[in-house]
Amino acid sequence: QVQLVESGGGLVQAGGSLSVSCVVSGRTFSSYAMGWFRQAPGKEREFVAAISSSGGSTEYTDSVKGRFTISRDNAKNTVYLQMNSLKPEDTAVYYCTAQTSPARATSYYRQSRSYNYWGQGIQVTVSS
Repeated sequence: QVQLVESGGGLVQAGGSLSVSCVVSGRTFSSYAMGWFRQAPGKEREFVAAISSSGGSTEYTDSVKGRFTISRDNAKNTVYLQMNSLKPEDTAVYYCTAQTSPARATSYYRQSRSYNYWGQGIQVTVSS
């Protein structure tokens, strides 16, 4: 069983920065594709970013390109999402997700159905 535990959320003013982390249990984290999704109140869960197992390939939704950066440290079983120039519309619960047997290009992991494990989520609130 793989467990994902997010941390680092909180409240930040618009224009500020915040980093969220996700520690993943499992002996073969370095082989997992990883992603971040978010869900705002009253809205569907949406893709934010994905990263390949090696970290060499990343994907972002258009609304966060140039502001958010996904990265990973395979030695620490951790994936990060650095969020800069935050906007009130970035307010959401952010979910870390893993695909433990990736077999597709990173672009495939823009879809929630591409993942088989999810974290509990962490709140990020951006005040105006």
